[in-house]
Amino acid sequence: MQTSKKTINPTLEKQLSQTVYQLFCDIKNVSDAKTVLKTILSPTELSTVIKRVSIAYWLSKNRSYENIKNNLMVSSASISDIQKHIRSEGWQAVLRFINAEEWASIWEQKIKSVFKR
Repeated sequence: MQTSKKTINPTLEKQLSQTVYQLFCDIKNVSDAKTVLKTILSPTELSTVIKRVSIAYWLSKNRSYENIKNNLMVSSASISDIQKHIRSEGWQAVLRFINAEEWASIWEQKIKSVFKR
């Protein structure tokens, strides 16, 4: 999809943006998130988002550029771009959410294993 160079009214854009942000806040499970994202993003856009988040996550886990390049099939420039911005508020929020989910999954497995004994 091509992006228009024409801008919309800033007030209208703010209202529409708020609606989209609220949409993401209201998604309650992975299945709904997948449905929504596959509907509003093209396959290429979705792949790009997934790769960008994965790059940030793997950089935070100290994976090498070479490892990331080979596993995600991305360029050094893509990795470098995220590396430059990984300390930004937005990327730090992304990593906090991912790490919280990862921590919860680990503890869920530990607790389940205790009760299986």
